Amino acid sequence: MMRADTLVHGRLFLPWPVVLCGLLALSVLSGCGYKSRPVSPQEIVPKAVTDLQYELDDKGVTLRWTYPAETVKGDDLSEILSFKLYRAVVAPEQYCETCPIPFGEPLDIPGGAIAAGKPRQAVYETTLLRPGNLYFFKVRSRTGWWAESEDSNIVSFMWNIPPAAPADVTVQPGDGRVSLAWAAVTARMNGTPIREPVGYRVYRSQGGGPFTPLTGLLNETGYVDTKVVNGRKYSYQVQAVTMYEMGEVGGGASQPVEAVPVDRTPPPAPVGVKAVMTSTGVKVVWDPVQHRDVRGYRVYRRVEGERQPVLLGEVKVPATIFDDRTPPGAVRWFYSVSSIDGASPVNESPASEEAEMFR
Repeated sequence: MMRADTLVHGRLFLPWPVVLCGLLALSVLSGCGYKSRPVSPQEIVPKAVTDLQYELDDKGVTLRWTYPAETVKGDDLSEILSFKLYRAVVAPEQYCETCPIPFGEPLDIPGGAIAAGKPRQAVYETTLLRPGNLYFFKVRSRTGWWAESEDSNIVSFMWNIPPAAPADVTVQPGDGRVSLAWAAVTARMNGTPIREPVGYRVYRSQGGGPFTPLTGLLNETGYVDTKVVNGRKYSYQVQAVTMYEMGEVGGGASQPVEAVPVDRTPPPAPVGVKAVMTSTGVKVVWDPVQHRDVRGYRVYRRVEGERQPVLLGEVKVPATIFDDRTPPGAVRWFYSVSSIDGASPVNESPASEEAEMFR
């Protein structure tokens, strides 16, 4: 009977079935070191993007959307591997509302990490747009090669040569308001006339910050900004927008104009002014003015026969009393009071009715 092993020239040889079994056992024992349960791609599929939006300017379009933070099963995501951005270009005469949108091959856009509780926004800009065409965009997000979301919402717009920037922008500061006006835009940036309706959008910057939209689309060539604080500097720009059935195309912004609204409205005049002779002179009293801008009062005196009263002094709120310790030697004279605000220079109310004094 033959042995399972054979000694030939001092070396031990094993039969091939034994060698094969040994190799199989070794491979099983060594393995790859991965002992966890493999994750199904369906468990890390991100939710679809639902807030895809666009913004047009004189150069092209900027697309924005929020990174999905959860899987379709509601589990938190820590990273998006990449996005697939789909684009379709359709001539207006070929557009059909019930026809499938002819999206082309997607563009891969790198993703990134997602911090817990801090929504992250993706931004994509493109200037490769052909005038006179309709554009459609949608996006998908991916967490792996086999884990891809459903389509996002679809955005669409008409692209054409943008309108020229508004010219002759003027600004007029007022009390708690800034009034703007500009010339109507009738031509595109290349000089060709505009036949479509034109709207306008006003942008505002404060303290050197970025310009942000202050209004929706306006039909007029003027706007009054009442959400301002007196004494603060504001900068404004105006953008012209051509409007189409399938969307709008924004042009360039006008040159910035600056304005500082100024408080030019005086507070109400005091009432109830009375004057009483005392051992030290004359005491003048009045009712307090109930107005948020009042910071103090000015007291005047006029001697009979004089046309203009003389300023005696000022008192700060909440005081409503003034002592005239050097009354005139006249037989008859008068006192009046005005209120002042905190503007610089101050706004002063008209004088109150005079209180008469006799000696």
